[in-house]
Amino acid sequence: MRPDQVKFTVATEPVDPGIDPDLDPPGARGGGESRRSHHAVLVVIAAGGAIGAGARYGAALLWPTAAGSFPWTTLGVNAAGCLLIGALMVVLTEAWTAPTWARPFLATGVLGGFTTFSTYCLDIERLVSAGRIGPTLGYLAATVIAALVAVTVGAWTTRRLLARATRARRGTR
Repeated sequence: MRPDQVKFTVATEPVDPGIDPDLDPPGARGGGESRRSHHAVLVVIAAGGAIGAGARYGAALLWPTAAGSFPWTTLGVNAAGCLLIGALMVVLTEAWTAPTWARPFLATGVLGGFTTFSTYCLDIERLVSAGRIGPTLGYLAATVIAALVAVTVGAWTTRRLLARATRARRGTR
């Protein structure tokens, strides 16, 4: 194939027929069903987001952060959420044929509502306003590193546990 014959497409939205309304646009056969499906996904995400945000609020009540101090609670919540999303995505994509609502509800909704980029940014602003540049830079770096490590550990550990369970079912070690 010549270079001028190569065509690239860029996916701007998920290509999941269970949740992507663009695959069955309004006006096409079944378009109304697609629109209803789109709204149902938004409702599922919102419900999950309310649960996740409530859990994050509960964590903030249990482990409050004093004004101007290092925001350990937000760092912990974000790391825990990343650990869970690493594990969840392995389960949803490699081990379980989940219903179409599961990923939007659990990953985008619950864990998206639980983890908090907005509070992370607000914590940074508060640390800067308090003149605590060292802790601000530490928090910026620690959050990114903790999130990447946590999602990697969550995915890796889940894959190992699933492989072990599969070997156990087969009777091999």
